[in-house]
Amino acid sequence: MKPESPDTQLITLIDRVALADEKALRELYELTSSKLYGVALRVVSKREWAEDVLQEAFINIWRIAGDYKSSLSPPMAWMGLVVRSRGLDFLRRRASERADVMQELDDVISDTVAGNSPNPMDTAQASEQAWALHQCLGRLENKQREVVSLAYLRDMSHGELAEQLKLPLGTVKTWIRRGLEQLRACMAKLA
Repeated sequence: MKPESPDTQLITLIDRVALADEKALRELYELTSSKLYGVALRVVSKREWAEDVLQEAFINIWRIAGDYKSSLSPPMAWMGLVVRSRGLDFLRRRASERADVMQELDDVISDTVAGNSPNPMDTAQASEQAWALHQCLGRLENKQREVVSLAYLRDMSHGELAEQLKLPLGTVKTWIRRGLEQLRACMAKLA
């Protein structure tokens, strides 16, 4: 009597699996799982993912074993295709889940940052500008710094400044103009 070929043995097991024979599925798994695990590992590239893919593939084989046609494909090629398909589906699901998680994260960040509160980049930029302004104001002469500060920080007009400081209006205007020119030059260097 001629020994049964590996393909014939696998075909018989697949036929029995199509009839819902759990023992046949177990035997089929024992005979083919190591090779099919290798296929899964090549597709998904991580061991734990490959294990999940292999499990899904055998569940799928259990469901579709009745569709297998030995005349169209050798059994290992057919099962390898099932494993490959499950692996690609697994990768697509992971990519989709990651995209969903990233979208949720983007939404949370957007909701958190949105509104009247400044975003971290604006805050950092404002902090740098405030530091530069402080440095540049420190380089002005005392009277120029006082006049510029009062004019812009307290929103005082030139006339109000002249009256409060008891200085001629022309002097106040000159000090403000020169102070602003020096501030612009200094800020351009530090910015």
